[in-house]
Amino acid sequence: MKFQSLPGFRDSYPADMAIRQHIITGWNAVAHRYGFEQYDGPPLESLELYVAKSGEEIVGQLYNFTDKGSREVAMRPEMTPTLARMVVAKGSSLRRPVKWFAIPQLFRYERQQKGRLREHWQFNMDILGEADVAADAELLAAAIDSLRIFGLESADFIARVSDRRLLSAILLHLGASESQVPAVFAVVDKWERQPLAVSIDKLVTAGISQTGIDGLQAAMRIRQDHPTIHAQMQAFEALCAAEKWLDPAVTEAVDRMKRYVEILDAYGLAAYLQLDLTIVRGLAYYTGIVFELFDAKGELRAICGGGRYDKLIETLGGDPMPALGFGMGDVVLAELLKQRGLLPDTKPTLDAYIVQVSADVETVVLALARKLRDDGLSVERAFTLAGVGKQLKAASALGAAKVYIVGPDEIFGSQQVVERDMATGTEQRISLASLLGDALAGKLATR
Repeated sequence: MKFQSLPGFRDSYPADMAIRQHIITGWNAVAHRYGFEQYDGPPLESLELYVAKSGEEIVGQLYNFTDKGSREVAMRPEMTPTLARMVVAKGSSLRRPVKWFAIPQLFRYERQQKGRLREHWQFNMDILGEADVAADAELLAAAIDSLRIFGLESADFIARVSDRRLLSAILLHLGASESQVPAVFAVVDKWERQPLAVSIDKLVTAGISQTGIDGLQAAMRIRQDHPTIHAQMQAFEALCAAEKWLDPAVTEAVDRMKRYVEILDAYGLAAYLQLDLTIVRGLAYYTGIVFELFDAKGELRAICGGGRYDKLIETLGGDPMPALGFGMGDVVLAELLKQRGLLPDTKPTLDAYIVQVSADVETVVLALARKLRDDGLSVERAFTLAGVGKQLKAASALGAAKVYIVGPDEIFGSQQVVERDMATGTEQRISLASLLGDALAGKLATR
């Protein structure tokens, strides 16, 4: 019989693990720099938890089943519901703002395609208990730095930002009802993925006037028509004035977005930003500023997405609490790093390899291996005795920085070992006592 991994799942060989660990190490470093604490939760949750957050339609995208206790459960497809459940359980005992991060493995039963598998590792950062826009800016700064830490720059990726409250205020100003706004959001979410004529027809069906449709089209073009976030903000304010979108709700949302950009500019991150009202994040639970990170060439899926979700904690049974967060998967990020030549060298590396010349020095070899490992070094040796040349070849293949050659003439004569620097080929003799201590060296050097 021949077995293989399931569709959409990955076998992670050592080279693959080296890349994943490189990414996870970078993510951990960013979380530390921003003062976030790590948490985790179970990979299996109640199915009802995900339905409560996303609706019944989410079930078709999950790995769900009835367990042996007759409970309806699902493998976690995302981390935010688990986070919310944990925060609700602790309630007011948590110090606010809550700044937590996690790097879980997630599972979704979806059609696999480039950049999307049925399992992946994801970096989640969330802030709960803070309503000020400064938290939104801090979160996006962390997301941007989660790519910059790998050597990616503004020429490599962009952060497209928007605010659902801003778009909602404009739509209400144009005469749309509260019940019509979600339908318009659904149109806007697909703005760049469907023909313009289709979007316009759907806006007409949703009750938006031709004047309003023309204004919305102009708003959607701002990112393409203006090169920098500052120019885009100026153009949008001018459009609001021209279209007379100046009621208090619109003005408040514009001022909030200006403050958001100002903070990120002060962080030195303005070059990464683009104002893009087509970014609404399809999930209905988002309530405010939202963002997505894309490669600058537009060749890949979104690298990261997130935003404010102020109603979720309340929806899941907790007291009202503002919240925001993002998720960044390893699949698209690894592909982008590969395209930019920024993946780490995955060749094996080793601090030291011990060459055993003959059977009678095995005790010395084992003692030396133990001492070097106690010192924190990675050490290898041959399990069965082989020729010196073969062992040196193995040391080279393992990327050993140094080789210690332990032979009987040296051990039982001068009580030394030969240390070879594999990069330069230079050798020196080192006393066994300096490596193991006088007492042990003297004992081992006796036949």
